[in-house]
Amino acid sequence: MERKQFLRSIGSAAAFAVIFPCVQGCSSDDGGEAQQEEGNLEVPVGVDFSLDLQASENAALAENGGYILKDDVVVARNLEGEYVAASQVCSHQGYNEVRFVSQNGGIFYCDVHGSQFEQDGSPINQVDSSTPRPLKIFKTELDGSTLRVFE
Repeated sequence: MERKQFLRSIGSAAAFAVIFPCVQGCSSDDGGEAQQEEGNLEVPVGVDFSLDLQASENAALAENGGYILKDDVVVARNLEGEYVAASQVCSHQGYNEVRFVSQNGGIFYCDVHGSQFEQDGSPINQVDSSTPRPLKIFKTELDGSTLRVFE
């Protein structure tokens, strides 16, 4: 039996039932999930929030080298005990995978392509032929046990 004959024999309803899930799976209208997987996320803007350093959800900031993630921002206590904050969205391809790691004196590191950034946001390595762009850095201000992160 040829393909045309087969398709006629199963009818349009059966063909639709077989083909529709395939077409649906290829759709780009998935509520933003594909965008996150594919990168190209927007760097956070208008950042201005405060953290209670005594709160349990911020306990990682009690140790040098510790970090937390909040509102697409990586807030870290560097190896010298100072607070630093950077965009969690990498400037290389827009994935929100930037973290603080305790290597090379403490750097921001993107787990997707291995992009590395100094604490001032300047790129350390070039992971491909594209021009490396700096990582967005935010200001921090400590007042007692409250840490403000802002632009």
